[in-house]
Amino acid sequence: MLTARIAVLASGGGTNLQALIDSQDRGELHSGSIRLVVADKPGIRAIERAEKAGIPAVVIPRREERFEERVLCALEEHRIDMAVLAGFLGILSADFIARFGGPIINIHPSLIPSFCGKGFYGLRVHQAALDCGVKITGATVHYVNEVPDGGKIILQKAVEVRPGDTAETLQRRVMREAEWKLLPQAAELAARELTGGAAE
Repeated sequence: MLTARIAVLASGGGTNLQALIDSQDRGELHSGSIRLVVADKPGIRAIERAEKAGIPAVVIPRREERFEERVLCALEEHRIDMAVLAGFLGILSADFIARFGGPIINIHPSLIPSFCGKGFYGLRVHQAALDCGVKITGATVHYVNEVPDGGKIILQKAVEVRPGDTAETLQRRVMREAEWKLLPQAAELAARELTGGAAE
């Protein structure tokens, strides 16, 4: 396997997807190639970003019966080796993870093991950090296993919490300073490991 065939699963605006696309265009993500975007809602910006980049996109609503079965079929049809959850708000079952068989990585907007697990997503994570009064938060990219946010950590980056921050301002800073940098780096590391490439 020369390059890993990557699918990106997204639920929203696709800013992390865009970071991956930009990294690929710059040649930084070179051990893998984004071959598919799976959106779990119609009309989300992630679909537009995929189409603009010439990447096939499919919409498989999460509320539909057999959601995971349909996603697995799409991954198989596109011969996907590795999946990246980039702002994907669903929790994949242990059965899905086992049946897919390839690595799945996820970006989470905190320094795991803080503010993670079931129920911690989006602005809820940042509000929890503010409510606890932490001075440092950040983002984590980890492998996905059967425990939500419980897989082996690949990379983390700390971000300062500033006086007067709201969940919204903190979310934007964590995305800009951590998520958009970490996810492409971690995708490259995971793809390189999968393809047997040497570390640079």
